[in-house]
Order: sequence, then C-alpha cells, then structure tokens
Amino acid sequence: MKELAVNTSAFSKPARHALAVAAPALLAFGLAGCISLGGEPPESLLTLSAEAPAPTGSATTAAPDRKVIAVLELDAPAKLDVMRVPVQVTDTQLAYLKEAYWVEKPARLFRQLLGETLRAKGGANTLVLDGDESVAVASTTLRGRLVDMGYDAQGSAAVVTFDAIRIDKDGEASTRRFEARETGVTAEAPAVGAALNRAANRVAQDVAAWAMEG
Repeated sequence: MKELAVNTSAFSKPARHALAVAAPALLAFGLAGCISLGGEPPESLLTLSAEAPAPTGSATTAAPDRKVIAVLELDAPAKLDVMRVPVQVTDTQLAYLKEAYWVEKPARLFRQLLGETLRAKGGANTLVLDGDESVAVASTTLRGRLVDMGYDAQGSAAVVTFDAIRIDKDGEASTRRFEARETGVTAEAPAVGAALNRAANRVAQDVAAWAMEG
C-alpha cells in the first residue's frame, strides 16, 4: 500500500491551510481504497464476461407458465467495495494487486454475469430481470453476498466465493455457499484477471442451476 504524498510548497497560505484540514480525510480515503493520488491511469481494465452468453436477439416475456427470476443487488465486504483486486497475503494481511483495476466494482460485475448466465440457461422459458424494482413480478428472487473475488498469494490461486440466497414464490428462503478456485496463477494482472473470469463463470453456472430449482 503506497503512502499519499502531496508537495504543498507551491500553494498559497490559504491553500496550504485547506490542504492541512483535508489531509486526514484524504489519508483515510487512500487507505480505504489502497490507492495513491496522482498516479498513472491503468493501461487496461478488468471485467467479467459470460463464457456461455444468451444468444443475440433472444427474448422472452412474463407468462403464467414461465419462471421469472429477479437478480437483486449483491452485498460485498469492504475489501471488494473498490475497483481493485484484493490479495490475501496471510490469514491476517491484505493487499491489492499491482496494476489490476476492475471497470466496475466486483459485486456489480458478478451480478451482471449471473444475470447473463441465467438468461442463457433458462432460454425462452425463463425471464430474468436484474433491476431492483422487479421483485413484485418475480417468482424467484436471487440475492446474496460476494464474499471473495481475489487472489490467494499463499496458494497462488484466484478465488471466487458467493453466499447465495434464493427466495421462491411462497416466500421460502434457501441459502448456499458457492466457490471456485483457479490454482497455479501468477500474481500478475492479466493472469489473475483471466483466472477470476473463469472462476466467476463456474460459480455463476452453479448458482444458476441452483436458482432454476426454486
């Protein structure tokens, strides 16, 4: 984690005073996001893409004989509430992978992947909605907590862990933890990004199969 460093010699006295007042907030922001101010922008951004997306032009509508699944907003711990890839260095030490930046926060990316996977799996017999306002028309709602989507330095592995909550049309809730690991991954942004995409797709496939049962 890099330290924040700001050269104040070129600023006027009022500006220096303003910076001194803002310094604690800037430091807290930098520590929370594990970033540095004034750094070079990343050359590329990481994302998740469905390995088996729904066919182009496919569409379905709600009907009494069709399942309607709503994928709601997912929760995530603080380590994933940034656009960085967390690295579990030891059981008690966390860092962020150098030069690895998501295009969006991980929980939102995984929600989109899960919705696309459900559309592909359900086909014309399933309507998948990913807007939070869609709960009223859903026969099944799917939510949960993205526990991990990062790199395990001790095991050289990309890890995706998701605690899913499925609520059926009768209001009965079921929970299940899903996890996938890609081992033998070097601690470099392209390799970790590709491995996380594979692991996330495996988890999404398993979650989709389980959600279709409800």
